[in-house]
Amino acid sequence: MAKQNVAEQFVDILARAGVRHMYGVVGDSLNPVVDAIRRNSAIDWIQVRHEETAAFAAGAEAQITGSLAACAGSCGPGNLHLINGLYDAHRSMAPVLALASHIPSSEIGLGYFQETHPDLLFRECSHYNEMISNPRQMPRLLQTAIQHAIGRGGVSVVTMPGDIASQPAPDKTVEHALVTSRPTVRPGDEEVEKLCRMVDKAKRVTLFCGSGTAGAHAEVMEFAERVKAPVGHALRGKEWIQYDNPYDVGMSGLLGYGAAYEATNECDLLILLGTDFPYQAFLPDDVKIVQVDVRPEHLGRRSKLDLAVWGDVRETLRCLTPRVKPKTDRKFLDQMLKKHADALEGVVKAYTRKVEKHVPIHPEYVASVLDELADEDAVFTVDTGMCNVWAARYLSPNGKRRVIGSFSHGSMANALPQAIGAQFTDRNRQVVSMSGDGGFAMLMGDFLTLVQYDLPVKVVLFNNSSLSMVELEMLVAGLPSFGTNNKNPDFAAVARAAGAYGIRVEKPRQLESALKDAFKHKGPALVDVVTDPNALSIPPKISAEMVTGFALSASKIVLDGGVGRMLQMARSNLRHVPRP
Repeated sequence: MAKQNVAEQFVDILARAGVRHMYGVVGDSLNPVVDAIRRNSAIDWIQVRHEETAAFAAGAEAQITGSLAACAGSCGPGNLHLINGLYDAHRSMAPVLALASHIPSSEIGLGYFQETHPDLLFRECSHYNEMISNPRQMPRLLQTAIQHAIGRGGVSVVTMPGDIASQPAPDKTVEHALVTSRPTVRPGDEEVEKLCRMVDKAKRVTLFCGSGTAGAHAEVMEFAERVKAPVGHALRGKEWIQYDNPYDVGMSGLLGYGAAYEATNECDLLILLGTDFPYQAFLPDDVKIVQVDVRPEHLGRRSKLDLAVWGDVRETLRCLTPRVKPKTDRKFLDQMLKKHADALEGVVKAYTRKVEKHVPIHPEYVASVLDELADEDAVFTVDTGMCNVWAARYLSPNGKRRVIGSFSHGSMANALPQAIGAQFTDRNRQVVSMSGDGGFAMLMGDFLTLVQYDLPVKVVLFNNSSLSMVELEMLVAGLPSFGTNNKNPDFAAVARAAGAYGIRVEKPRQLESALKDAFKHKGPALVDVVTDPNALSIPPKISAEMVTGFALSASKIVLDGGVGRMLQMARSNLRHVPRP
């Protein structure tokens, strides 16, 4: 039997760790690894057109499966292109192993062609970032990298010169059992008892939930019922906590709606569950706050805490709920449910009048029809910007659907690449990319990846020929909009020229049939919907100080924009309010 080289050993270990795809662009320093993948049936090499797409796709696959995913870039510019997608994966806590191949080891530090220093470049977007400079570091270094990515939730980067990858693997190496899943983390009895006393003492308790409530829906609902607590959520918590929730009071933050802000500010005990919600202006400063998080470094970095609880949400609530005294007074909960329904009644009216006749098409109408027509277990990938608004307001979670975006990193152009990674996990599952024209154009080259692999991703393009969120930020800051207009082609014609299904929609009455036809199409499809760039109304009074990057983080208001089926849910929840 031929002796393995380092590249072959590298690929074998990734396969043992559960990696099924490696996304990337081939290149000379990467060739030994790509050739090893070619000869290994356990892993498929996925050729993309840009390495940034590779990293986004791997991050999305990891979020869908919960397992390790992988991407790779060749030396210098190749692996540099990975960095933005890796930042997103790392901030989304997606377990990703990135291979940054390197120049010949004998030339490192001598200004060689395409030389960079990956061990420095990826330091801020990884838990582990080391270089294999000797074959004898394998397989221990790779195993350590894998365990960092899975165990801590995020990115590990392994740098490997091409000549090292081609060398024979050492004869006597230790390959230990790999960690491929994370444990549950239970808080200590002392913290649970302290939290129990605080809950029992409080008259008005509110829960505010983030992505850390994944897998804990039943426990959150049981606890909310026991203490009669309204339940709000951040954007990343929406898919996990909003559905089948009779205590739902909506979402807080710039994209928020309903009574979540009031519920978090009018309680006397706010419990933050699995959220690293960054916008301090929406959090109270005169209310007792408890934070429960599996990542101890997240505790207290957004607000002053009265109690920090290190543990995952499900295990914490399993320990806590039986110990707290049941509350019987629903007055605060019922008030918040009523405020939530009233708030949604107000914002929905602006976008329910004659929307079927409005030209250019209201993007809210597009999102609403999309939500109605999409599969019950669809995966939505959402571009940063106004598509975030429409996803937050109109996509209806149900426990089966997934919604993935660059919600923590806030990168443009994420939706199409993430849709690629999501679709590779299951070709039979509906994957919809909610793309803005700015984001889509930025990485449009990887629409060709859909065609090359005949991936049945459906791109629904919200085409308003504008960078609308940036324009909103400028207007709020008192600046004239500048550099935000896009001169776009007929994207449907571009899709057809690439060999995919493409259709352009300019009138509302065309929309439903266009989406149905695209969804029926077996391969990749693009629906280019010309939408109204002025759809989002601007609040009459707002200061420049309220603008902080992506969000109006100091604002205490909700922008008009409609709320889709959430109004129906709020009305349904009012049935739980006892009649006098």
